[in-house]
Order: sequence, then C-alpha cells, then structure tokens
Amino acid sequence: MSVRLVVRTFSELCITVGTLIVLFVVYVLFWTGVKAAGASDGQIDRLQEEWSQGTVASPVPAPGRTTTPVPPAPKAYEDGKPFAVMYIPRFGRSWDWPVLEGTTTGTLKRGLGHYASTTALGGTGNFSVAGHRRTYGDPFKDFPQLRPGDAVVLTDGTTWFTYRIDNEPYRTVPSDVGVIDPVPGKSGFDGPGRYLTLTTCDPEWGSSHRLVAWAHLDAMQPVTDGKPEALHS
Repeated sequence: MSVRLVVRTFSELCITVGTLIVLFVVYVLFWTGVKAAGASDGQIDRLQEEWSQGTVASPVPAPGRTTTPVPPAPKAYEDGKPFAVMYIPRFGRSWDWPVLEGTTTGTLKRGLGHYASTTALGGTGNFSVAGHRRTYGDPFKDFPQLRPGDAVVLTDGTTWFTYRIDNEPYRTVPSDVGVIDPVPGKSGFDGPGRYLTLTTCDPEWGSSHRLVAWAHLDAMQPVTDGKPEALHS
C-alpha cells in the first residue's frame, strides 16, 4: 500500500469520525432538547386535561389550618405519571416543567422526577425532586443561580404551593442520600417541617457530584384565588 493511499485512508477516517462526533453533539445539545420539550409539554397538557375534569389529588391542608369540609386523602402518585407543575421565577417567566413520580432515566427524559421515598407535595417531611442539568431540555441548567429567598412554586391543579429557598446550592457526592431525609442534616433545618429539596448533577456536563438546594413551604392557596404573588413579581 502506497504512502499516498495510507494518508488518504487516514484522512477519510478522520473525516468520518469528525462527522460522527458533530452528529453526536447535535443530538445531545439539540435533539434531546427538542424531544424533552415535546414530552414535557405533553405531560403538562395531560395534567391540564385531568385538572379540567376534576381528576386530581386533593390538597394538603395548610400549616396551622384546617379545611371545611376536610378533603379526602390525596390519591397516591402513579409511577412515571405527572402530578404537578413547577415554576421557578429565577429561571425565567417561561420556565415551567412537569413533575412526575419516580427518578428513572426514562422519567427524567420527560420532566422533573419526584423521589418516591419522600413526602407528598405540601406534606410534612421533605418533598424531593431531581432534574437534568444538561440534555433533555436542560431544566436545571441555571441551578447555581438559586439564592436564598427565591420562590419555587408548584401546583397540583387544586392548590398553589410556594416554597422559599433557604441556601445557596450545596455541592456533595451522589452517595450522600441524606440530602433527601425528612430533616436533611446539612440543610440548617432544626426540626420537622414542610420542606422541598431540589437536586441535579455537577459539573454542568458531568455527574461526579450533585448540587442540592433546600426550601421551606412559605404559603399555600387554592387555584381559585389566582396565581400566587411569587409568579407576578
């Protein structure tokens, strides 16, 4: 085989590999985002249809309050199914993502995932949610921008739940499962309450660590009262 043929073959191989790399980058940066946008919009549409028909979980009574009459117990969340929508004003007015039950790979491709071992939305304990930092729509791309006092608002179709961030994102390792305990040891919370934990990967394009933000339930109101103040500011 001549040197010229070897060089040409090697060049063609490099071009082929380069093309594959470019296609992979396009897939990761663009196509997974397109798929996630369609999937998450579909989950929200599904929820809104259910809510319009009245087939939603009952609200959790607000701290220190009772409802009259007392509502029936909330129905259990179904694995892989959406049950709420989350809004984080810090991430922009158009930022809204469905929350689904479970944190499997397939679930997180369609939205945010609720750790099934943690409490229900608005309940006493630690309602914990995971989301991708990058790929599949990049829902938590701006996670490091979260600051104390930021609002995290969720609705289950009957109630608005407004949580307030208590700390700047905390960096830890994936094995630190205590971050979603009912009272996370490093959260600064000093006893039982109604908490929220958000988790995502770190660094931005890796998964060697986790970023964690903790919040407390600040307010609740029925959806019939309109959107909470946090979504108007």
